[in-house]
Amino acid sequence: MKLACVISSTASSATVLFRRSRCLISSSSVAKTLNSSSYQRGWMSNTAATGSLYQISCSMITSTSSPDTPALSAPQPEKPKPKPQPWLIVGLGNPGKQYAGTRHNVGFEMIDTIADAEGISMGSVSFKAQFGKGFIGDVPIMLAKPQTFMNASGESVGAIVSYYKIPLKQVLVVFDDLDLPFAKLRLLPKGGHGGHNGMRSIMNHLKGNRDFPRLRIGIGRPPGKMDPASFVLRAFNRQEREELDFTLQKGLEAMRILVLEGFDRSATFVNSSKPLTV
Repeated sequence: MKLACVISSTASSATVLFRRSRCLISSSSVAKTLNSSSYQRGWMSNTAATGSLYQISCSMITSTSSPDTPALSAPQPEKPKPKPQPWLIVGLGNPGKQYAGTRHNVGFEMIDTIADAEGISMGSVSFKAQFGKGFIGDVPIMLAKPQTFMNASGESVGAIVSYYKIPLKQVLVVFDDLDLPFAKLRLLPKGGHGGHNGMRSIMNHLKGNRDFPRLRIGIGRPPGKMDPASFVLRAFNRQEREELDFTLQKGLEAMRILVLEGFDRSATFVNSSKPLTV
């Protein structure tokens, strides 16, 4: 509703403008004008009102809205965020003390590094694996170290994936790689087994599917004419141990980025020499 009222007097000029339920009053001496009895009588006769001028409100409520004024809508409640999907992180290796600390068991060591850092117990045995559940941030994760020996790792991994119905894009396998320089990491979204018997077994138990991410940890090539089968069961020397420990810490950070920020950002962190930008 639009209402405009112009008030003039000999003492000063005052303009009262009612527009869209608001009042703009401009005057250099409004107070003097309002105290004038002649002004009050003129105003009251024009408005047919009784009482003091101060009872007149500068805001008006109308029963209908102006057609060009948008109607206010009630605030919409925020939609709840979807629950994060769980990740399964599997490290490959051989069970038993005689294999602990060997090159073929770096996948086990990566799982132990994550479990220690995130406070996840690996004390239970399920699906033929040492198994633990916990969180990275607010994202649920499952950690597994198959106890089937390397060449039958798929028996364990396939059972876990099937039971928990985990999408393959949320299944990451960590294993040793002869074709990568020692202590080098490589994170890939999918691929073949590359001659690795543990990965071959997993793919067989996933019905030939190879579309799951994997973190390869380089163990280097055997020296001279050493049999690769013997080399992968060889322990690390002191210098190699120090390098590998540093690599495992980088792998831990890569897993955190993967779970919390996504594969692409983690792959950039792992595979690129350039530091991540915030």
